[in-house]
Amino acid sequence: MTTLIRLEITRTLRNKRYVLFTVLYPALMYFFFIHAYGTDQVAGGLPVKTYFMVSMATFGAVGAVLTGSAQRISLERRSGWVRQLRLTALPGRAYTVAKIAAGAVTTLPAILVVFGVGAAQGVRMGAAEWAGLAVALWLGSFVFAALGVALGYAAGADSVQTVVMITYMVMALFGGTWFPVTGTLRTIAQVDPVYLYNRLAGFTRPGQSLDLVAAGGLAGFLVVFTAAAAVLYRRDTRRA
Repeated sequence: MTTLIRLEITRTLRNKRYVLFTVLYPALMYFFFIHAYGTDQVAGGLPVKTYFMVSMATFGAVGAVLTGSAQRISLERRSGWVRQLRLTALPGRAYTVAKIAAGAVTTLPAILVVFGVGAAQGVRMGAAEWAGLAVALWLGSFVFAALGVALGYAAGADSVQTVVMITYMVMALFGGTWFPVTGTLRTIAQVDPVYLYNRLAGFTRPGQSLDLVAAGGLAGFLVVFTAAAAVLYRRDTRRA
């Protein structure tokens, strides 16, 4: 399984589309948002620079695992690669876990690059806050890695890109990625894992601790998406 994880990570990091759309694009969007809102404004209870640093880091992380995992799995199913793996000694659960783990590792560049840009633009936090936020966002990305695997088994190769993009954009829209969620929209956002993911940034405010409600919600989504991925994998096995 370790070999498969290394292979998946290497394939992703060598993909130019991955570098452009999930690492560089969120960093460029960060510049756009902080200047569009004004660098002295407050968004979602946080300084604009901090709020959009987190939202663009999560945007890149979610994009990295959704677009990468789902599309690759769907193509591997069509090409017969998954069928070949089933003939090896690798258990099905190991393949699913390897996909989730490899996907989550590839979110680190997206998170760290945006953090670097944020620091260069004047975001100031203590070393413990920087490290804590990076770890929180990285662990949170496992939720979307599991969703990416589930979508890869749920959609066919011809439709997976459309399914992923609609899922990705709807979650970002209601999750506070593009603007702070307020009023009635916040009620809807409570069931959006991206909204919970972005709420992990709250402990960067002085005197605030990690949002345990958001962390618990993400843990619940991780269980649901992992279970869905396992069920869909078994269904695909029976069809093969």
